[in-house]
Amino acid sequence: MPSSRNANPISASSRGVPDVASSGSNLALWIAAARPKTLVLAMAPVLAGIGLAVFRTGELAAGTALLTLIAAVAIQIGTNLHNDASDYERGTDTADRLGPPRATAEGWFSLEQVKRAAHLAFGLAFVIGLALVVRGGWPILAIGIASLVAGYAYTGGPRPIAYGPFGELYVLLFFGLAAVGGTYYLQTLSFDWSAFMVGVALGLPAAAVLLLNNYRDLETDRIAGRRTLCHHLGRPRARVLYGLLLLASIAILGLTFGPTIAWPLLAAVPLGVLPTLKLVRGATGKQINPLLGQTGLFQAAVTVLLLVGFALSRIA
Repeated sequence: MPSSRNANPISASSRGVPDVASSGSNLALWIAAARPKTLVLAMAPVLAGIGLAVFRTGELAAGTALLTLIAAVAIQIGTNLHNDASDYERGTDTADRLGPPRATAEGWFSLEQVKRAAHLAFGLAFVIGLALVVRGGWPILAIGIASLVAGYAYTGGPRPIAYGPFGELYVLLFFGLAAVGGTYYLQTLSFDWSAFMVGVALGLPAAAVLLLNNYRDLETDRIAGRRTLCHHLGRPRARVLYGLLLLASIAILGLTFGPTIAWPLLAAVPLGVLPTLKLVRGATGKQINPLLGQTGLFQAAVTVLLLVGFALSRIA
């Protein structure tokens, strides 16, 4: 049962979001519940892995690429919905929440509906994963099982990852290393050290998004018993870490591929500096929410500019 703090969640209408009963559009609310803005974080490393594979081999397994993208998005949606339901049960999503509205807490859908939707998303990822395992064998099976288990364990189970200091590491591993490395392997059926480095580089800004979330919610998280990395670092050091995560992303790619490929990435530097400066200058509470989108935009820009670098180097 949910905590008593969630017994009377604030209504969707009170936060500018229509109630299910009055909206006439459950589809729109399900789309909002899936948190579409976060899907870029799942797609970017997959696209980077595909691009790296094409750059290395000159070949594209198009069907495999499409299935990989769908599976990544399904796992992300499943994780989002499971997180939504689990946080509601644990009493984390209260009226003091500063982030975007959550489906269960807002009363858009029942707790069981959100849980079933999460299971459906994970189930879709599992079915697609079986097809990918046929191509990639045991390495893809291992990555797939680990991703599904981690998706459930992020906010579920007796010791949720999100309630301790290892959330950012989880993001780095699964939204960086596993996503890029697994995608590259599915395309080439081989491993490459550069795929590892690209995975780290794209996992860092994804981890920065989570760090921002935890930075914004530090006080309410502490009340709910969450002891995140931000809790252990404190706000000043968390701000420094945020900036380092973004700048290190470009630095790693520059060292990995050299100026011939990496020079377009310089265009992404302002996109990383701007949210960092806003954070350092004292952005707090709901002021953090726009920075989340800007951080996601930074990761997307790094991905696109890396692909541009690959294309230009082949043309040259």
